[in-house]
Amino acid sequence: MTTERVPETVVGPVRPAEPAGRAVTAGLVLAVLAGVGWAAGMVYTVMGWQL
Repeated sequence: MTTERVPETVVGPVRPAEPAGRAVTAGLVLAVLAGVGWAAGMVYTVMGWQL
């Protein structure tokens, strides 16, 4: 039994464009900024309690 395969192009295998990589990077950057903002807000809140 043989397996049917699509032949590769002369240049090489077809690679899809990678817009998802930019979206994932942007999401991670926003998540880090949100985490830093949350941590700063918690520090500000705790310091406010001590005044």
